Amino acid sequence: MDSNQHHIEPAAGRLGVLMVGLGAVASTFIAGVELIRRGLAEPVGSLTQMGTIRLGGRIENRVPLIRDFVPLAGLDQLVFGAWDPIPDTAYESALKCGVLSSAHIEPIAAELKQIEPMPAVFDRAYVRRIDGNNVKPEAGKRELAEILRQDIRGFKTAHACDRIVVIWCASTEVYLEPGPAHQNLDSLDAAIDADDANIPPSMLYAYAALKEGAPFINGAPNLTVDVPAMVELAEAAGLPIGGKDFKTGQTLMKTVLAPMLKARMLGLAGWYSTNILGNRDGEVLDDPGSFRTKEVSKLGVLDYILQPDIYPSLYGDFHHTVRIHYYPPRGDSKEGWDNLDFFGWLGYPMQIKVDFQCRDSILAAPLVLDLVLFTDLARRAGLRGVQEWLSFYFKSPQHAASVYPEHDLFIQQTKLKNTLRWLMGEEPITHLGMEHYQD
Repeated sequence: MDSNQHHIEPAAGRLGVLMVGLGAVASTFIAGVELIRRGLAEPVGSLTQMGTIRLGGRIENRVPLIRDFVPLAGLDQLVFGAWDPIPDTAYESALKCGVLSSAHIEPIAAELKQIEPMPAVFDRAYVRRIDGNNVKPEAGKRELAEILRQDIRGFKTAHACDRIVVIWCASTEVYLEPGPAHQNLDSLDAAIDADDANIPPSMLYAYAALKEGAPFINGAPNLTVDVPAMVELAEAAGLPIGGKDFKTGQTLMKTVLAPMLKARMLGLAGWYSTNILGNRDGEVLDDPGSFRTKEVSKLGVLDYILQPDIYPSLYGDFHHTVRIHYYPPRGDSKEGWDNLDFFGWLGYPMQIKVDFQCRDSILAAPLVLDLVLFTDLARRAGLRGVQEWLSFYFKSPQHAASVYPEHDLFIQQTKLKNTLRWLMGEEPITHLGMEHYQD
């Protein structure tokens, strides 16, 4: 081992992947992994499976696959479980969601049918457009947290898992702001005991996971682990946490196009974004409370990338609008329309128009895989607390309180790969390259 390499525990044994939510994203992810490990499909969109990483100078020609460079768990080591208020198996969910064709579902039907969701901790006060009968009995929040801990222990034992990662693949909860209940672990515990309304179900899942030694990843814009109390709990437990909100469609485009404008010092007058979406996520976001949570996640991106305080004449007064419309006929095939009114030399106006016709769960599934594998790597490497190096995967990246979040996709990618190099004792890459042009 290189003397500068971090000690990383081997990725031995079985890795349990417990998903909160067994809807379109989770069922597409599980089905994809089952197909890929049988050689029936390719892991397109997954950095851990298809991406490479350059090591050293360009002339060294060292460009291994990431999965050959860092000790990641293999796809054959993954074991799946879930909670969901709707009792559908992964097979039934995949059929109903309509993301995958029967040609991709039927060859793995037996495996998908075995994945039955555990009853969920669910409260319609936090997600108003969904109902289901596969829920825990009514109880206090402390008791529900303990039941979730029992679920995690039971799954780990039943499936002989060596490690567990818990990831939120469920719907967006109503908007909450950090408050007194979230400031430290003592206040969080007191709030759970008091059945405080500021402790939504997502926080109970995260709390239970961290108490059971499992890292927690937040794939929705909910507050969840993005509060000081959860950071304190993760650090005390020596566990990674990350989030929030999988970066899939329209925001992915923003984190590519906005850096282009700033890199070329082109001004922005306005950016109008609207979406149509027909799956369960779209139905949930049709509620104003849940939409507000998503809106805040989406709106912050441009301010952080464009830095209007530093460039007031270019970005000090742009208009930014985000809309999401529930449109059932579209199903999981989300469509995002963007109109950019920008200006260049001498203030002359120009426009960019984007019509991004994407498949939400097809873009999200490889993110789930990468986040699970990288978070498990972080845990085995002794990295604890917020994993900002995984910002690449999130719309609203969680970050240290002392810094602002980095939203530029390419800076995020550089940070991710340099973190992998650092873990393995390789030099970070700066792209300076002056040695090629100096005597």
